[in-house]
Amino acid sequence: MALTWEDVVKLATALPGVEESTWWRSPALKVGGKGFGLLRIEAEGGLALVCDLSEKEALLASGDPAFYTTPHHDGHGFILIDLDRVAPEQLREMLDDAWWLTAPPKVRAQREFQTY
Repeated sequence: MALTWEDVVKLATALPGVEESTWWRSPALKVGGKGFGLLRIEAEGGLALVCDLSEKEALLASGDPAFYTTPHHDGHGFILIDLDRVAPEQLREMLDDAWWLTAPPKVRAQREFQTY
């Protein structure tokens, strides 16, 4: 099942403090004013999501066609995700990871009282 930007927003906004916004003139997800996800409107499309570099390397090495990079993103903590190919549960986990990497401590503390 292909996911849409609306699906991504619905999954992400279940996390504390997440808001739909813009970043670099593209639809984006932010927490505490910091961007952690961006809908790419360039030719390659997809979702750019904050990701630990070691996780990015592992995802790219897996050969899963849902994950890719471009020279612009090489060496940076962003993984590119093909929304037509990623499994919803995997995206949900990745959004949670990106949120943890980005959310301020006060917002992260809210997770102790809320289940995702």
